[in-house]
Amino acid sequence: MKLRLPVAPRPRIEMIPLIDMVFLLLVFFIYAMLSMAVHRGLPVLLPTSSTAEIETRPLLSITVKADRTIYVNKVQVDPKNLAASLNQSAGKNRDRDVMVFADRNLAYEDLFQVLDQIRMAGLTRVSLQAGPVRAP
Repeated sequence: MKLRLPVAPRPRIEMIPLIDMVFLLLVFFIYAMLSMAVHRGLPVLLPTSSTAEIETRPLLSITVKADRTIYVNKVQVDPKNLAASLNQSAGKNRDRDVMVFADRNLAYEDLFQVLDQIRMAGLTRVSLQAGPVRAP
């Protein structure tokens, strides 16, 4: 009498759980990268803009608070010495981008004095930073 032993099916890799895990990892890494956005400015109340984008290249950042204190890369600078400080920070790279974080309560004239100092330092690639529009 011949005994029939049960034949175990060949193992196989299920694709649907594998695809689920890959998508889960992809979502995790995308979320992690978006939460690691580089912010070089100090906390101020930025104006809002519906077309604001996140900048990721290394730049010079200038923060102007409502009380007219000025910071270059988080270091407080005297407004009279702003152009000299920017010359020192930029070095020989005159094509360097400058991000200006100005408080929304800052007077328009004070902002233009800062922009004049940036231009006197020979830097021409200036972007004013804004936050996203909040939903009502």
